[in-house]
Amino acid sequence: MAEFTMELNDEQKEVRDWLHGFAADVIRPAAAEWDEREETPWPVIQEAAKVGIYSLDFYAQQYFDPTGLGIPMAMEELFWGDAGIALSIVGTGLAAVGVLANGTEEQIGTWIPQMYGDPADVKVAAFCSSEPDAGSDVASMRTRAVYDEAKDEWVINGTKTWATNGGIANVHVVVAVVDPDLGSKGHASFIVPPGTPGLAQGQKFKKHGIRASHTAEVILDNVRVPGSCLLGGKQKLDERLARARERARAGGGERVKNAAMATFEASRPAVGAMAVGTARAAYEVALDYAKTREQFGRPIIDNQGVAFQLADMRTQIDAARLLVWRASWMAVNGRPFTAAEGSMSKLYASETAKTVTAQALQILGGNGYTREYPVERMHRDSAIYTIFEGTSEIQRLVIARTLSGMPIR
Repeated sequence: MAEFTMELNDEQKEVRDWLHGFAADVIRPAAAEWDEREETPWPVIQEAAKVGIYSLDFYAQQYFDPTGLGIPMAMEELFWGDAGIALSIVGTGLAAVGVLANGTEEQIGTWIPQMYGDPADVKVAAFCSSEPDAGSDVASMRTRAVYDEAKDEWVINGTKTWATNGGIANVHVVVAVVDPDLGSKGHASFIVPPGTPGLAQGQKFKKHGIRASHTAEVILDNVRVPGSCLLGGKQKLDERLARARERARAGGGERVKNAAMATFEASRPAVGAMAVGTARAAYEVALDYAKTREQFGRPIIDNQGVAFQLADMRTQIDAARLLVWRASWMAVNGRPFTAAEGSMSKLYASETAKTVTAQALQILGGNGYTREYPVERMHRDSAIYTIFEGTSEIQRLVIARTLSGMPIR
């Protein structure tokens, strides 16, 4: 087990500097254009693929870093560049992690390479879980998958929403209900291969922020996939469902739900790191502006009203990063989140991003309100962190339930 440290080692620093250079030289110069276009920045993704950032190998190396700091460090640097473009680069990872976590070795080897493509022909993947009536309330999911035993195929029907890369992905990973009586424990994940009849893009959302990231509905109309596309396989699913039924009969359903919640907890620090990156970027713009912008014959940072804001901003960013790093280290080293540390890190970092970007915009005054300066875009982008991967309200609920042991509603 690696000891917790607040100091990156030499190899991690080298990777951090490499990512920072890519964010500064490639992502930032393109950020305003793709935000205005509200389109997937394929040329930037291709450049990321050419240098090795957009690849399974890179993310695997960071994910298996024994210190736990590889992923949060990478996320912070990329999202420091621009949140929308960075999400386009890392969004495929959501689907890849779904396959890595639940798939067989054969499924992993078959489908993950098809999610990324290659530098000459980059592809993306989509993870489809949320539905119009089932966001935070996953037990209300309606998308159904029914097994056709005669053909060894699964037939999937339903509508997914808020899917990053939804409809434009080469590979879709779809979560569906296979046993409605088991609620959230009766779900399974399926690969929908490229070109499968019945899958179509629905509404593409025009968003407040992260506009360079494609977000859309995914319509599944009698989509048929081979039995081999059930992640983990039929035998494993049948065994899991049997255990869930037995626990439900024994009154142990709540314990199973909490175990699943703990799994979601482990992924939340990465979102916190994204928020830290955006907050840090806005803070740096505001600091530079305050040191050079003069009013009444002196830089505005000479005024306590501005200087104290910057002091608070930096303090909040560092505190958020430390919470993220602690939770990331705990997750990699198998430490239980006895105080919902994963949710704590995501909650605090998300709220910090909203606060810091708003303060940065205020420090820039009228200039901050225009698109001539990037803090306007950063302020819009920051709003998503308190919404996706569990809203701030859901994080507070998770924390309160964990601390109290009570079924708080």
